[in-house]
Amino acid sequence: MIPIRSGVRVWIATGHTDMRRGMNGLALQVQEGLKRDSHAGDLFVFRGRRGDLIKILWHDGLGMSLYAKRLERGRFIWPSPADGVVAITAAQLGYMLEGIDWRNPLHSWRPHAVG
Repeated sequence: MIPIRSGVRVWIATGHTDMRRGMNGLALQVQEGLKRDSHAGDLFVFRGRRGDLIKILWHDGLGMSLYAKRLERGRFIWPSPADGVVAITAAQLGYMLEGIDWRNPLHSWRPHAVG
């Protein structure tokens, strides 16, 4: 889990992102596309075209980290591309990582059985 300090801003890059990109490609997208500083300590969240994979880019002051999460079933709830960059709270990011609709915290899918 990402050790999120209080006061850290979380930015969602609306639309879809090429998930083949690594740290450098996503940092460049933050700087050029989102017009933000990728080394400021904020978290930047990107979603793939299918909606089941997200990547989080974070610079902790010492180095850049890239986290990825793929849902086995369901999709991450994502804002419209017309919204541009969307800021959410760390708690809303926690909901998102659990597969819960961060706009209205209810489980979007819960497994009934293993296998």
